[in-house]
Amino acid sequence: MTRYFTMHVDNPQPRLISQAVEALRAGELIAYPTDSGYALGCALMSKSALKALRDLRGLEEKHPLTLLCHSISEVSHYSILSDFAYRIFKQYTPGAYTFILPATNQVPRLALGIKRRVVGLRIPAHPVALALVTKMGVPIISSTLWLANEESPICSPLEINPKTKGRVDLILDGGICNENPTTVVDLTDARPKIIRRGLGDPSPFED
Repeated sequence: MTRYFTMHVDNPQPRLISQAVEALRAGELIAYPTDSGYALGCALMSKSALKALRDLRGLEEKHPLTLLCHSISEVSHYSILSDFAYRIFKQYTPGAYTFILPATNQVPRLALGIKRRVVGLRIPAHPVALALVTKMGVPIISSTLWLANEESPICSPLEINPKTKGRVDLILDGGICNENPTTVVDLTDARPKIIRRGLGDPSPFED
């Protein structure tokens, strides 16, 4: 049965954050609010939750996933962070951006793209998401709650359970969120490349 936690958005309850982390560590799939809408999240090594996440999103194995991180130092542990990329993270995070970088060996194979050894990384600005990943102590595999065959992401927590048919174990209810996903920028080459335009201002990365 799907559980709901009603979160204080500006000051997330430590008790509920701790219980959400326990759920992640137990291999559960959760939905939680971010600064760019709701996201699905699971622990790095949870194969069953990751499969459920990919199935709900309609993502193939070759599609790289995103690691939600709490700091640039954590980003640098899971990616090859050049001086150029470091400056971008310093300026634009926390925020509604996902940056694609070469992955280190610390990233589980299941989270990588098959064609390239890359990974998406993001530091959220939303207090609930940031408290969750900080308490977790390691990144969370994360993906916009945009279900297969849906025209837009889910922005209301009340729609999550009916639309996912109970396949999400825990929902952190942070109220209505922005339905726009993150702006995705590829930083694997010398020049940034915009992969998806979203909530984050893409203009700094345009030619």
